Amino acid sequence: MTFDDNLLATLRANFATFTRSDSLNGERTAAVAVTIVCGDQGEAQFVLTRRSPKLRKHAGQWALPGGRIDGNETAAQAALRELDEEVGVAVEPGAIIGQLDDYATRSGFIITPVVVWAGQVDLVPNPDEVDVACALPIADLNRDDAPIIEQLDDPDRPLIMMPLMGGVVFAPTAAILFQFREVGLRGTHTRVAHFDQPKFAWK
Repeated sequence: MTFDDNLLATLRANFATFTRSDSLNGERTAAVAVTIVCGDQGEAQFVLTRRSPKLRKHAGQWALPGGRIDGNETAAQAALRELDEEVGVAVEPGAIIGQLDDYATRSGFIITPVVVWAGQVDLVPNPDEVDVACALPIADLNRDDAPIIEQLDDPDRPLIMMPLMGGVVFAPTAAILFQFREVGLRGTHTRVAHFDQPKFAWK
């Protein structure tokens, strides 16, 4: 999948017809950036981080750049600020393509995913927050074995995983990436709020 005007037009067109589910009504709100970048060979990629093992919450887990919404910030403002703070990618508000559904985590946060078109960038991880920052091909989201759905005790709350980097990434990141694929790349209005997280990510 190439990082080009055709991909950008597809994303813009698909998000223009998407009505997101908005549940940002609690005190514990956060935003993450689904950041589309250009690889060395012109391929479309997205940014993924592994959280620092020094963090109190969700240490060492794979995540999208993001964090708490501060004060009077909008979700979009928070996502862009966190993208700059965590991996050194600074973009203007005009780079935002759209937003996906809010996702309620088991740890009590409401996350708003913000989709950002960032171009060619150098990822500079902030060591206080990020252990690893990498850019992965968007084409990996289209794998035949993605997503992996596992039934748990509650049949209405299956576990979702996205196979990446020889392993799996769990919700909320997996749910957000799956919805990005469905809405942004395929133009379907797929919902993901019912997908659950593994118990190790509940706290």
